[in-house]
Amino acid sequence: MTLTPRRLALALLDRQLLLERHPLDVVEAVRRVCALQAQTPASPYLALWNRVRDFAPEDLDTAFADGRLVKATLLRITLHVVPAEDYAPYRAALLGTLRGARLSDRRYTATGLSPADADALLPELAGFLARPRTGAEVEDAVTGRRGEHAHRVWWALRTFAPLQHSPNGGPWSYTLPNSYRAAAAAPAPGPEEVDAGVQRLLLAYLRGFGPASAADFARFTLLTRDAITAALRGLGDEVVRLPGPGRAQLYDVVGATVPAEDTPAPPRLLPMWDSTLLAHAVPGRLMPPEYRPLVVRRNGDMLPCLLVDGQVAGVWRATGEGVELTAFRPLGRAAWQGLTEEAEKLSALLADRDPAVYRRYGHWWEKGFPYAERTVVTA
Repeated sequence: MTLTPRRLALALLDRQLLLERHPLDVVEAVRRVCALQAQTPASPYLALWNRVRDFAPEDLDTAFADGRLVKATLLRITLHVVPAEDYAPYRAALLGTLRGARLSDRRYTATGLSPADADALLPELAGFLARPRTGAEVEDAVTGRRGEHAHRVWWALRTFAPLQHSPNGGPWSYTLPNSYRAAAAAPAPGPEEVDAGVQRLLLAYLRGFGPASAADFARFTLLTRDAITAALRGLGDEVVRLPGPGRAQLYDVVGATVPAEDTPAPPRLLPMWDSTLLAHAVPGRLMPPEYRPLVVRRNGDMLPCLLVDGQVAGVWRATGEGVELTAFRPLGRAAWQGLTEEAEKLSALLADRDPAVYRRYGHWWEKGFPYAERTVVTA
């Protein structure tokens, strides 16, 4: 099997449920794609709208409310949505990265406190978060005795402690101020739990984003080369090696398929920070390099994107009056028809939830884009 860049892009779209919408329960859909980026509350909803046939936002509301899906800091030290049963093993896999990102950061070390000082607060934090609390409440009750350092201690704890975000309302289940609750009680993971967690995460990643390289997985997780090498060795014949473009060494799960080169890719309107654009080495499989500076801003914001034939072709935003589509290059009539149909459906979805979703990011449009075509679509 020859894995060209086109076939790898199609494999990604296929495994991310973006070649066609599937009739799946929301929990199963999230499991299929590994995890959903949730830095902005609306993004998991719009990600699933792109992937699930007849998607009903209320289904995701319910899955959050009853705890079948959880939102927590995990991959790339960023908020993600995962099935509840995956939270503990994924956290075990990533705990070293999460702890190091905070307890070795000068914003924490400047306090003069040690990692042991933060760890000593974990039992009290778990008890206090037996019911949902805001960050301000945690600072007052748990870290407050650290005086001027209370905020920085909580900043570290909320990243690596076993806690999850608690649904607290709003159009997308979560709103400011954030509310937190303790995850199910569990001992600190030992080496065996960590190794098993990395293996489980790697298999889920390959099912959702493969075939992929060790460097791709490292970018998606921030795990070390040694941890990834050990996981590949531990998985044995559950993972196969494949030759990629050039001399790239890729890995995949046994029995996985890759679409043919001529498979069509329908238009899609991806949410901010969609994982398909973050799961592989830069620039990724769907991002023309020349468009990356337009889509990924210097502060890290990744704007909502238009996909045309499986590649980023522009950006979109909700204006309150409809969905504005901005194409970076001229598009044909068929492409515009497909994007317009998607935008009409999205506009209808937003009308019932948040017609001006992502409004706080509108300043990027005010600064302007070098665009070829632009239109506003209403429901």
